[in-house]
Amino acid sequence: MQQTPLNYKSAGVDCAKIDPLKVLAQQAASSTAVNLAQHGLTEVQASRGESAYVLDVGDFYLASITECLGTKGAGGRRHARRQRQTYLMPPSRRTPWRWPSTTSSPSAPHRSRRTPTGPPGATSGLPTKRAADLVSGWKAARRRGVSSGGETPSLSGGGTRRIDLAASCVGLVRPKECLTLGAKLRPGDAIVLLASSGIHANGVSLARKLAERLPQGYATPLDDGRLFGDALLDPTVLYSPVTEALFQHGIIPHYCANVTGHGWRKIMRHPDALTYRFASVPPVPPVLRFMQAQAHIDYREAYGSLNMGAGFALFLAPSKRSRQWKSRASWASRPTRLAPWKRARSGSSLSP
Repeated sequence: MQQTPLNYKSAGVDCAKIDPLKVLAQQAASSTAVNLAQHGLTEVQASRGESAYVLDVGDFYLASITECLGTKGAGGRRHARRQRQTYLMPPSRRTPWRWPSTTSSPSAPHRSRRTPTGPPGATSGLPTKRAADLVSGWKAARRRGVSSGGETPSLSGGGTRRIDLAASCVGLVRPKECLTLGAKLRPGDAIVLLASSGIHANGVSLARKLAERLPQGYATPLDDGRLFGDALLDPTVLYSPVTEALFQHGIIPHYCANVTGHGWRKIMRHPDALTYRFASVPPVPPVLRFMQAQAHIDYREAYGSLNMGAGFALFLAPSKRSRQWKSRASWASRPTRLAPWKRARSGSSLSP
């Protein structure tokens, strides 16, 4: 007997209820922008609602974000318990890897970060192996040109069996011409998708609910032989080297978008009324194919919730220089050349 399809809403993530709260929060926060003037700063208003919030500090821009990975840690903990191993290195590695990609949306190549841990007391009783894995995950940031520092707070009384990971990041956009918030977005630009490594950090609530349904849970094997839980913990791809390589070739994207929550709908987050037409799609990672099949969700739901193989979108002018870069950029997370889009009502379509 076929089970009821499992979607984001039935997994406990009802965007119809969550998104209005996010809008209210953005509206309330926008009223605080007047306080920047006393420090000689201004906000880049177009960055509100984008992946990173941008301030104009004069000679350059500052882009800042905060990321949390509570559900990723929860899933990893359950899988690790069954496999009798630690789980903290993949999620902690993903935390510092996640926000450089997020600050790549407005294209901020120079970054620093601080990584707090919680809840209160969570780190005070960590076994030595788990603590070592946690710290080794943070060290991964150094290999991506990111500096870090600041406090690592921990308070007693919050329990020692679980930990939530969060990180904040500040990136410098210099020169200011490198800012890519869509001001130059034009009909006829090309969309290039950069491949994902798997689920990344969005869709994990759905994966956790699916694991509860499966007889073997996170130990269920995928078509490629890997365990479901192991595949969910694959590190998120870092896309900042791609945007930095573009700048080095003199190519500044007209717009960039992380494909995170809301799946491919995130590609359409620019406020202009546009239609995004895709003539081809990248290969779907085995873990996402498995989730779609086992959750019994159709393609509309899958592409509207998961990254389905595309972790980052670049919007490039159809220039000769851009075409030359794409022909040499097979190292850059397997970029996929997609059909141009044109001005029309907001929406997207996929052609066979």
